[in-house]
Amino acid sequence: MTLRSVDPLDVNFPHVETLIRVQRDSTAFQDSQDRIPGYYLSSRPLQTMTPQQWLEQIRGHWGGIEIRNHWRKDACLHEDKTRSRNPHIVAALALLRNCLLFFLSEDPHTSNVNAFTEAVAADSDKALDTVMRRF
Repeated sequence: MTLRSVDPLDVNFPHVETLIRVQRDSTAFQDSQDRIPGYYLSSRPLQTMTPQQWLEQIRGHWGGIEIRNHWRKDACLHEDKTRSRNPHIVAALALLRNCLLFFLSEDPHTSNVNAFTEAVAADSDKALDTVMRRF
C-alpha cells in the first residue's frame, strides 16, 4: 500500500488530501491471479490514520456498498438482469431502484426489500403515501 498527501489540483479533485494506492489480488480467471492496483482518494489528511486504519476504512466502505446497495439491487431487484443497452433506460431504472431502497430505509414497518416492493406494487395508495411522506 502506498499513501501520500496530494495537492487537490494535482488530482483534479477540489477537497482531496490523501491518495491511496492498494495492490489487490484478482482471481477473475481460475487459472491466474493478477495484482491490480486500486486507487482511493480521501479528504482526510494522511496523518489522521495509520496504514492499517486506512485499509480497514477502505474495506469497510466497499463492504458496506456491496451489502447495502449492490447485493440488494442485484439479488432482490434483479439489476444485473437488465438487458437494455439504452443508457437513458438503464439510468432511469437505476434511479428508481435507488429511490426504492431509500424509501425502504425510511419505512419503519418493513425491512425486507421483496416485501416492501410487493406491498407498494399491490397498493397504489401505499406507493403514493410512501412518496408523499418524504415531501
